[in-house]
Amino acid sequence: MQLKPLTKGRFHNIWQQDDALIEKIFQELLSETQMIHEDEYLYRQGQVVDRLIMVQSGRISLRYSAENGRRFQLGAMECDEQLFGEMEFFTGYRCQLDIVAEEPLTVAVCSCDRLEEALNQHPRLAIFFASAMAIDYQDMLEIFLHRMLYPIVHNVAYDLYRQHQNKQPMDGFHKKYQEAERFGTTDRVYRRAVKALTDAGLVTRTKQGLEIKDLDGLRKFLGNDIID
Repeated sequence: MQLKPLTKGRFHNIWQQDDALIEKIFQELLSETQMIHEDEYLYRQGQVVDRLIMVQSGRISLRYSAENGRRFQLGAMECDEQLFGEMEFFTGYRCQLDIVAEEPLTVAVCSCDRLEEALNQHPRLAIFFASAMAIDYQDMLEIFLHRMLYPIVHNVAYDLYRQHQNKQPMDGFHKKYQEAERFGTTDRVYRRAVKALTDAGLVTRTKQGLEIKDLDGLRKFLGNDIID
């Protein structure tokens, strides 16, 4: 979740007014900092979470590894006061994902015990957490549902369209095998899906990656599965 005034949801007007209080509380909680090296884990899948980590700025990635050797890359994110560990704080579950630094980071940390004390002192803070986590949950659920229920070629096209709308919560990768893992498939199947879209004249390859070539054609290809 992001430690920013909420811009949507039922309580966003209240929390934009109370932003100064929230910011003050988190400044007190997140007073300890530490350095994280590139490729170092902020959290490992399966670990017990006893602290929350806030990344002021910098790039991280999230992934899940299954026991059968397959890996799902949720994507990469340019952090802007992003807080991690909040879900596990409330559920008591072990960390579900690997969260990895894609570049050197300076992070702020807060123990779960200190956050629990703050919530007891400021119960309204729980509404901020609930609202922010609900927004993140529905954004992530949309990604998972599309990955499960649509063909790879549709998912690649939809991902590009969401990037065009600037509504994609997670970015992609430059390495093809990581992009394949982001769509829950193999490099070979991913390349076949990209070829189908390029052969149809809908997308094109550039040095920066895939780009939309025919926006109207892509909209028709996606059909009703687009929200402008």
